[in-house]
Amino acid sequence: MKGSLRSTIAVSLTNYLDAGAIVAGASGLTLWQNYLGLSEVHLGWLNFISANCLGAAIGAIIGGFLADRYGRKFIFTYNLLVYMTGVLLVMLATNFPILFCGFLVTGISVGVGVPASWTYISESSEVNNRGRNICISQMSWGVGPMVILLLGMFFAPGGYLFGWVEWLAHAIGGNALTTEALNVFSSRFVFFSLFVVAFIAWNLQRGLQESAEFESNKAEGKHAGLLDNIKVLFTNRIAVKTALFLATIYLTWNLVASVLGFFLPHIYETAGGISNEQANWIASTQWMACVVVTFFLSLLLDRISHKLVYIVGLLVAISAWVLIVTVGVNSRAVLWAFALLWGIQSGLSVQIFYALWGSELFPAKFRAGAQGLMFFVVRGLSAVWGIVFTLIYGQNGEGFTLAAWCMIILLLISLVVGVAGCPNTRGKSLEQITKERYGVLD
Repeated sequence: MKGSLRSTIAVSLTNYLDAGAIVAGASGLTLWQNYLGLSEVHLGWLNFISANCLGAAIGAIIGGFLADRYGRKFIFTYNLLVYMTGVLLVMLATNFPILFCGFLVTGISVGVGVPASWTYISESSEVNNRGRNICISQMSWGVGPMVILLLGMFFAPGGYLFGWVEWLAHAIGGNALTTEALNVFSSRFVFFSLFVVAFIAWNLQRGLQESAEFESNKAEGKHAGLLDNIKVLFTNRIAVKTALFLATIYLTWNLVASVLGFFLPHIYETAGGISNEQANWIASTQWMACVVVTFFLSLLLDRISHKLVYIVGLLVAISAWVLIVTVGVNSRAVLWAFALLWGIQSGLSVQIFYALWGSELFPAKFRAGAQGLMFFVVRGLSAVWGIVFTLIYGQNGEGFTLAAWCMIILLLISLVVGVAGCPNTRGKSLEQITKERYGVLD
């Protein structure tokens, strides 16, 4: 593979594991609920501490500043060992505390890896391939849920491969397993697939070379201590303004996306009244659309207007929610249309621009740390919103319409703020962007 493409693919597996962890929990949520007798509040807490929210938030603020202090490769060398530990806990969970710990450890690892991966991709990209490589990373974020949902369907009770699940479950747990204990083995299988991918990704990533830009800044003595970098980040007017802009557009979009990432199959089953298998088929189709759209965007993003793509993506997202509010969630055709529209917007999503601009608009000395801080704020507030959402939504989806209107308002905010603050960085090197925005930094 030429240029930065090989390293981009290796690092992008972090996004696969991020989204995969979220959706693996989501696809088996009803199975764990039945097996352990969990309430909607329990489900809200699992979302609260998972890779979707607080776990990732805690990991991001740690991992971002560690990546600026010790290097991007330092994160790649050790972090996925933590991820595999978390996934193993989920696979072996027999009660809520173990399941809770597994979600938390996995979430922390996801948070540690994300700022370093987006930063590394931008720093190792050629000027005219930076948008393409970020899109490849986003494609990985779409492939993860697509693959996990397909596995969830094949291994689900009544699925094509459930016979293998049943055989292995009885081999491990004996013939006295309850129906609920037997069925949840399908979710354990899905998490095992993440363990395998994480092991492969760890071997690929720990063989990468350190970012040349990080090494250059380190050689010039530009890497101050952790507290010094935090001080500069909070006292530099341009950095503060940039962080507020990026955090706003990403937060308002992610409050919507995080709920869908974790609760979507559950929403389809409860509010939409369809089976777990049907819910996973619809959701997997959504992610297929995301992957296809992101692929074509990767061929164009370095040559077309970023603002135009940003506007189109959010208009499609808002249209999806308007459709489901006005026509109703009980229509099978509406559920499919919603999934297709949301899949298209995912391929053009705010997350692409957050990852791209977040790595472009900060200097190398605190680039990953700034992203980690914003990721901490966004995923932390998303954790709180996940709890609030379960209260609005209700036990059986009776509050779905109110929740949907909240989503529309959040997406409108992301649209307005993003259009107002969209930067002009296309075709410029990271060094050029830094000089234009910050001048010469000590």
